Amino acid sequence: MEIVKTLANRIIHNVEQVIMGKHDVVELTLLALLCQGHILIEDVPGTGKTILARAVARSIGCTFRRIQFTPDMLPSDVTGVSVFNQKTREFEFRPGPVFAQIVLSDEINRATPKTQSALLEAMDERQVTVDGTTYPMDLPFLVLATQNPIEYEGTFPLPEAQLDRFMLRINMGYPDKHSEIAILGAQQYAHPITALEQVISQEELLRAQEAVKQVYADDSIKEYIVNLTTATRNHPDVYLGVSPRGSLALYRTSQALAAVRQRDYIIPDDVKYLSQPTMAHRLIISPAARIKNIDPKEVIEEILSSVQVPAARIAQR
Repeated sequence: MEIVKTLANRIIHNVEQVIMGKHDVVELTLLALLCQGHILIEDVPGTGKTILARAVARSIGCTFRRIQFTPDMLPSDVTGVSVFNQKTREFEFRPGPVFAQIVLSDEINRATPKTQSALLEAMDERQVTVDGTTYPMDLPFLVLATQNPIEYEGTFPLPEAQLDRFMLRINMGYPDKHSEIAILGAQQYAHPITALEQVISQEELLRAQEAVKQVYADDSIKEYIVNLTTATRNHPDVYLGVSPRGSLALYRTSQALAAVRQRDYIIPDDVKYLSQPTMAHRLIISPAARIKNIDPKEVIEEILSSVQVPAARIAQR
């Protein structure tokens, strides 16, 4: 796991030159990248969501596109459109902004459900189908979507099928006092993003993604993950629990976290640490519980405290 640890340190150190005081957020973003997953960032404007996506893209040397979602957008504005060429008398496909390796879907909840659904195939299958023709995406492929949790007017809540395709949901949050002072100093003359350089190649990242899959998970760890997700489905305050895709997300991100921390095996603390960002957005709280203002995070915490943690034992390989 030395290669994963080394590459992770390079990317994190590079990104933290512009995203200051947010080590946990940068690390979670890296975990999703190593697992070939996607991220939903919920936070108020101005907290660095766009800069985070640009910094990650620059660190890896990936192509970057930003899609500003609005209510009048059409699915073709995202995926692309076929245009008739009068010279060749044939239709030519003009790819949309989703054909990039790092895609920032800014304020995704401002688009209509029809336009939001244009991302579903790309996120899940790494391909886009337009007019019956399927076009593969370049790897690595990461969707970083943002939404403002404060404004509800003129927005369309993400459907469960869309939320379930995001491996992680994270919150940027405001920086602490010292970090914000450092931000002011760093941007006195120019934004530090302009000086950010590529620190790893795309080939190195792809090798790291394959290495993460080799991290060992004991059967007791797998059972622990399934017990946690099953508990969400049977909880009295939950209308819809975590899907098997959620179990897989928790498993994959735990593998990545173990590799980043230079271990070739998962421990229960990895699973606990990632339970909130991988499962909370997948829960639908029952109407009766919503009246009591019960938050999905509270349900996850309750489940973590009630489900038995597996004991250590010698691995049988």
